[in-house]
Amino acid sequence: MVNHYYFYCVDEDFGPFFLKFGSYFPYNAKLCINGHEYLKRQLTKRGVKFEALDNGIKSCADPKLMQQLCDGLSADRIDRLLRKWLRRLPHPFPPRDRVAGYRYALSILQAEFSLTQVLDQPVTGRIFFEEVIRENLDLGRPSQVSLVFDRKVIRRTPGRFRTRVITDGVVPSLHVDYKKSRIKQYHKEGQALRTETTINDTRDFAIGRRIENLQELRKIGFAANRRLLDVQRIGHDCFIGEASFQDMQRPVTVDGQRAAALRFADPRVQGLLHVLLLFVLVQGTFAHSDLREHLAPLLGQKPSQLTPGRITYDLRRLRLHGLIERIPKSYRYRITANGLRTAIFYTRLYNRAPLRTGLAIISQRETDYKLPIAKSIRAAEVAVNNWYDDEKLAA
Repeated sequence: MVNHYYFYCVDEDFGPFFLKFGSYFPYNAKLCINGHEYLKRQLTKRGVKFEALDNGIKSCADPKLMQQLCDGLSADRIDRLLRKWLRRLPHPFPPRDRVAGYRYALSILQAEFSLTQVLDQPVTGRIFFEEVIRENLDLGRPSQVSLVFDRKVIRRTPGRFRTRVITDGVVPSLHVDYKKSRIKQYHKEGQALRTETTINDTRDFAIGRRIENLQELRKIGFAANRRLLDVQRIGHDCFIGEASFQDMQRPVTVDGQRAAALRFADPRVQGLLHVLLLFVLVQGTFAHSDLREHLAPLLGQKPSQLTPGRITYDLRRLRLHGLIERIPKSYRYRITANGLRTAIFYTRLYNRAPLRTGLAIISQRETDYKLPIAKSIRAAEVAVNNWYDDEKLAA
């Protein structure tokens, strides 16, 4: 095996990097830098406060300046870094060779372009990424790859077009391949969605390898990140919808007034939302007595059995959750746009989703234990119990 010599260095502007020299002609060398470390050094030198997220940035006191510093990492700066350290480190070309014109020229062996989207609620990132994996397993197909990389894919296009879901420990990652390049996406440090395009051969995009082409390559890399997110946009609503759903499931406090949750499976909540839709279709607005009169039959009661206090409690719940609003200078209410959408979705989903029939099938009292889903549930239960017995774990 031929020896290689590694120099691990720390630069004032670029932070940690390494240079690797081959010991055989033509004495190839490799320079490896990390743009995030360069950015951290530049922010520190300017006294800008920031919080690191591994090899990324979680937050920064001056985002605009941070973006300007990122844009300033040019091919010329990288070339100057190499020349600076070649003057300091021993390498295969002595001064007489350099005078004769034997000098290192930078080319791009591998380039990574990343987009890190930090989420204010980390759990939403996990939910989003689970949806991404579930909904985008076909991203590796040629038709989808051509959308992400903005390149035409034909039958003669080299490379394997595939989507891979790789699990490293408990953190899954999504990989989309195009020729010798790929996009990797994962939930970084449990706090951010990381999308990064790695280009291993610039000629995949009809671009030369010289360092002067970095700017053009950069446009392709960052555009690929954005296009991947555009393709995945169908799954974007999962964390917006998750927040909206959880808001309904929890009590709220508005201007010092507290209202209980509007739980999805609560029959009274379903009855209230049915009544709101009735008012929209029939009269548009409603009063305290209207709600009492129409809600009682849905709950199997008479209007007289619902106390005025209980109806006032329900009106406050609907109002503080933003589903209804009080008409100024009156005692009447009307449903809001958000209330209309929520009522339609809640009631239709509750009525049509096979939650109750499914639970009936898998319950101990199912009418037909030979149904496939009931048999599968029973098989899984037996397998788990056997594993507990084998491992001598308490139930």
